[in-house]
Amino acid sequence: MVHRLLGLPGFSITVLLLPLFLNGLEILDPGQVVYRETRTNGVVDKGVILECGTTLPDVYIWGFTKPGTDTIRAVVYNFGKGPKLQQLAKDLGDLNVITNSASLSIEKLPLAAEGLYTCQALYDTAEGARLYYYFVYLRVLVPVSKPYILLSDSSPVEGTSVWMRCGLENGTDPVNYIWEQESRSGLVTTLAESNRSLVNVTWVTRNHTGWYRCLARNEVNQQRSDRIWLDVIYGPDLPQIDVTPYSVTERGYSALEKETVSLMCQALSNPPSQYVWFYNNSQVYTGPQLTITKILRMHTGNYACLAQNTYLNTRSKKTITLTVYYPPDGTPYCSILPVNNYNDLALFCSWEGGYPPAMLSWSRSVHGDNIQGTTNITWIQPGPETTNNSVFTCYGSHLALNVAQRCSTKTWLPYGEPQCSAYATRNNEYLMLSCSWEGGVPRALLWWASDSGDMQGTSEENSNILVLRSSSTYSGKAFVCHAKHPLNKESKTCVLKLEAPVLKTQRSVVSVYEGNDVQLTCILSKNYPVVTEITWYNNMKQKVDDSDTPKKYVLQQAAAWSNLTVRETDGTVDSGQYWCSAINAVGGAEIPIRLLVMRYPMPPNVTISRIIYSSQRRTDVNVEWLIQADGNITGFFIEHQRLPGPLWHKVAVDLEPSTRSYQVNHLDPFGKYAFRITAVNYRTIGHPSEIKSPALPGFNALPAVIGAAIGGMLVATIVTVLLFLYVVRNRNNNPRLHDLIFGRQNSQSRENINYPEDEAVGGAEGEGDRGETSPSTSPGPSMALPRPTATPTNLPPGDEPVNVTITVMASS
Repeated sequence: MVHRLLGLPGFSITVLLLPLFLNGLEILDPGQVVYRETRTNGVVDKGVILECGTTLPDVYIWGFTKPGTDTIRAVVYNFGKGPKLQQLAKDLGDLNVITNSASLSIEKLPLAAEGLYTCQALYDTAEGARLYYYFVYLRVLVPVSKPYILLSDSSPVEGTSVWMRCGLENGTDPVNYIWEQESRSGLVTTLAESNRSLVNVTWVTRNHTGWYRCLARNEVNQQRSDRIWLDVIYGPDLPQIDVTPYSVTERGYSALEKETVSLMCQALSNPPSQYVWFYNNSQVYTGPQLTITKILRMHTGNYACLAQNTYLNTRSKKTITLTVYYPPDGTPYCSILPVNNYNDLALFCSWEGGYPPAMLSWSRSVHGDNIQGTTNITWIQPGPETTNNSVFTCYGSHLALNVAQRCSTKTWLPYGEPQCSAYATRNNEYLMLSCSWEGGVPRALLWWASDSGDMQGTSEENSNILVLRSSSTYSGKAFVCHAKHPLNKESKTCVLKLEAPVLKTQRSVVSVYEGNDVQLTCILSKNYPVVTEITWYNNMKQKVDDSDTPKKYVLQQAAAWSNLTVRETDGTVDSGQYWCSAINAVGGAEIPIRLLVMRYPMPPNVTISRIIYSSQRRTDVNVEWLIQADGNITGFFIEHQRLPGPLWHKVAVDLEPSTRSYQVNHLDPFGKYAFRITAVNYRTIGHPSEIKSPALPGFNALPAVIGAAIGGMLVATIVTVLLFLYVVRNRNNNPRLHDLIFGRQNSQSRENINYPEDEAVGGAEGEGDRGETSPSTSPGPSMALPRPTATPTNLPPGDEPVNVTITVMASS
């Protein structure tokens, strides 16, 4: 056993125990030697205890055999006098013997302390000496140091191989290696575990990207390395395009017009991809997210995202189709059309444009079910069963609209009845028959037919004009206009009867005095189409034109009559036969009207009764005249002739018929003149009067005398009135004067006017007085004042009364 543990020859025991024998010890039976083997591990720089029995032997010796050798060298011994350390003990660490035992304590265990330690212990017992051999194999373990990682490539490309080595400077085998991988999210997983420090990854994938560290573990301890990043290069993968808002169609993606659309491109790649956007193969943007604010219909197309790995110079591309939905412009359009020979209604609804096409539907009606369609739909509605003013509504919906749009249409009959009229083109070349029935939805169908029922021309909506070449054969014939509307079962009609014009006049012979205006009248009794113009021809068979200058003729025309006014008629020019003519498209007519222009009678002759200069200055002449007989006179005119010249000049015209005198002024006082007067009856001029020259006025004193007399009378009257006022106011101071003038008794004065005969006598006396004087031209009345009846004879001398007669003449 000893030999197996130490590999030593048997005689070595004899050598070790030789000193004992020298001391006389007796070993009873060498076969009774006890051998004990143990193994102990120690750690470098740590402490370890090597035991040599449980009790202190009497003699012991520790020997050390280095591994790989046969030499046993003493480390410490104790022969009863205490332990003795040998030189070798210093090489084996801090070696000491534990008190009261033979066990060794080694501190700061060096790696050289590893080997076989042999403790030979001798016990002196009652049975005799006993020898023990304690074989302790000490294994000095080294703890693993902090490992480190070596990578063949820290940035391998996906699909290639890579190896990782966990480097370790110290550590006693066996060492166990554990490889840990930490993802980006912090999740730690065990990649491999073995006693090999090398890990080989033959096919690197992107999943190998992450933090790596190795854990080295032996009997002593375990250590983790620092993390190292394995960056796997890969990509780009096929891009993934996300469209927001998300709307998928059979053709790709869709978006509503004017909303904001975001296209996000993502392609897994390391290093991260560089993105380029293409629209219909044209580059439009660089970056992962393409945002279109208020997208329009023009943005519909193919969008491609190109992802590039600039490290590997690789790229990938994906294309999507984006369709922009947009509604049609405006609102749906509704209309009602006639169908089935204007017996039924076609409700037509259209809303063109937009993508996808709008969905249309007519509202439910009493006839038929609700129908739907896109872009255009038509619904047949029975006409006679539809009431007037029925309203139909078409609804239009579209994906791009939140609210449905609609349009409404109403069917209604045209108002009233069909209206017919006829008129001719210029110069009556063509006859045009017009028929209209305005309004209505749908429009009515109109066509013309003859009175025999044959259709004339073509049918038209709303109005129909039949054009015929003008002919007199149409006179007296009727044409019928038929009007058909889907809301009526039967058609409506209106009739036109064509008539050639017929002219009449109130008077076929018209007379007028010369110089006056005369009016000729022409009346249109029958005509259709209506004559637009009645033509007049004068007595020279010339067409009368209202635009003639000067205005000899004046035309007035209405629908059924026309007047021709001949102005300032002249018997030699205007007398004769005038013609009124009217023509329409189916015939014509004319009638004559005779005009007789008569002269006014000759006015009576005029005689100058008096012609004299008004003064000696010879600038003004007073003329008076008389007419010789009764007759029609409208005025006078006066002419003068300056002698000896032969020319006559009118000095007064348009004198009133009642005028019989006239004063001609502003004559040359040194000229000699002759005058004549002529009477006028409208345009008829009478014979001039005899020719007379004015005479000079004679001398006449009568006006001066009359003026002086009137002045004296006025002075006398004023003085008399003043005297009366004075006497009346001073009657007490001058009684005699008062009595002299007014008389002594008031009753006597009043008595003189109480009797009619006194008044008559006074009047006679007054007349006798006036007869002796020159007759007065004053027309005013005269008044006689009362006088005293008798003169008293018995008055004293000097008091005789004086008779005074005062005559007061009042003149106006």
